[in-house]
Amino acid sequence: MLYGPMLHPELLRVLASAGHGAKILLADGNYPHAVWVSPRAERIALNLAPGLLTVDQVLEVLKQTIPIEAAAIMVPVPSPDAPTHIPAHDGYRASLPGIPFDEVPRFGFYDLAKTDDVFCVVATADQRLYANLLLTVGVRQPGE
Repeated sequence: MLYGPMLHPELLRVLASAGHGAKILLADGNYPHAVWVSPRAERIALNLAPGLLTVDQVLEVLKQTIPIEAAAIMVPVPSPDAPTHIPAHDGYRASLPGIPFDEVPRFGFYDLAKTDDVFCVVATADQRLYANLLLTVGVRQPGE
């Protein structure tokens, strides 16, 4: 299932064990990944310093490493104070053209991240709010 330029040995090992339908969470620096992730999921810490690395940077390498068939993004629970536009989401959609995106309110997103099909969480140091991205591993196409 693997292809591309990724060099991180631990992340490569975890990705190599994933199959079609498995999910990987790219968590921003605010995400409580010690609590709101499946206990079965392996944790990969790439949060070296605030802003280093971001979800976008990890996604750029990841999408060259595994096939991605779907994505879910965290959105705020509707309220008068909640932001209506999340800039991080624009970048994710642009980076994954043709991939369907589900918008999931915060606590529903936490519930998704706790399911047994989430096999890995990558803790990033992304400082943007609601910059979490849950990816579903797809199927490698012939010739890839």
